[in-house]
Amino acid sequence: MNPLAGYKPSGNSNPRCADLMTMAERELSAFFNAVTQLFGSEQAELSAEDWLHELIEIDGLPASTREWRLITAKVSTRLASRVNASSLSTEPQIA
Repeated sequence: MNPLAGYKPSGNSNPRCADLMTMAERELSAFFNAVTQLFGSEQAELSAEDWLHELIEIDGLPASTREWRLITAKVSTRLASRVNASSLSTEPQIA
């Protein structure tokens, strides 16, 4: 699933908003593709949802690539915790 596949931008947006949307699309798309390649589509979908929730939680839209990357870094931490917890629960227990 590509979370951006069905998105069609409005023709009535201002240039600044369009720039922010482009930055968001690039960041989320790159993150989604990387997670898909490394951990599979299930983790990518969960991480994309986390990314979007993180975006909703902040005040205002990030204005720079650096600020978008901070969202990705936060969500990457959650991904790492989820993947670690999953791998620990599937490892054979040594008695």
